[in-house]
Amino acid sequence: MMKKFLSALAIAATALVATPSSYAQETSIATVVKIAGIQWFNRMEEGVKKYAADTGSNAFQVGPAQADPQQQAALIEDMIAQGVNALAVVPMSPEALEPVLARAMKQGIVVITHEAASKQNVAYDIEAFVNEDFGANLMEQLAQCMNGEGEYAVFVGSLTSQTHNQWVDGAIAYQKQKYPKMKMVGDKNETFDDAQNAYERAQEVLRAFPNVKGMQGSASTDVAGIGLAIEERGMEKETCVFGTSLPSIAGQYLETGAVDGIGFWDPSVAGYAMNKLAQMVIDGQKVTDGMNLGLDGYEKVKLDGKVIYGQAWVNVNKSNMADYPF
Repeated sequence: MMKKFLSALAIAATALVATPSSYAQETSIATVVKIAGIQWFNRMEEGVKKYAADTGSNAFQVGPAQADPQQQAALIEDMIAQGVNALAVVPMSPEALEPVLARAMKQGIVVITHEAASKQNVAYDIEAFVNEDFGANLMEQLAQCMNGEGEYAVFVGSLTSQTHNQWVDGAIAYQKQKYPKMKMVGDKNETFDDAQNAYERAQEVLRAFPNVKGMQGSASTDVAGIGLAIEERGMEKETCVFGTSLPSIAGQYLETGAVDGIGFWDPSVAGYAMNKLAQMVIDGQKVTDGMNLGLDGYEKVKLDGKVIYGQAWVNVNKSNMADYPF
């Protein structure tokens, strides 16, 4: 794994210079992410670049300046016009991208997605794990921290983000089954993958529900915004905060106790996996249940229709975050 983060992405793609290989100059794979310039997708770009270096393919990553499905669709249209061989997409809104990805497939472009298990116009969608199980895992930690009772709130990057909603829906269902003394307050708080928005939504929750004891975030930036709100109010000991993030994003709040724990999978491995799958499809290879993709967390994948599930999540808190230097 590369150990340094890359600089923020520009909207325009930066093509990686290919070295000669059996399919160099033939395969162009564009990874299109939700938004450029945030650490989660900077880390994913490391995996895309590593794939390019390992294989000699022209693999590169682009993303819109804002987390906007229309901007993302426009980027995909641009990639289609450029004649790429494959698209590896992390959709902001899976439904919004169905038409443009359908057009890509009609033109013979291979489509691989990530965080979009319901996608129809794909060769495969790859998930790091079963999303509802990951949400339940976060809820179990939140419940343990809250001693199994009290009010909590949930946050999603977008109300149209399939994975974020699967995580919180899985968490809520698990809470209702296992921890009936806990209660969700308010609706899903939408943050648009922006820490400032998460901070503002957290402040609103704290004002509206002064007895709230827990918060669960979904976008990688959610717990950073929530943690700042908790820190400003000096409520580190009275509240429990868990969510999807990275140590590089949430580490300072894990240190202070404003955030109690995070879960994640390595975006660089997911980026590499999407590109590897794209080439497999181009080469006429099929994924089989139990296949080893040769990547950490994807050694024995589960195949459900077009969806590939790994076993790639990790739970991190203050005590072990140094083990994950990204």
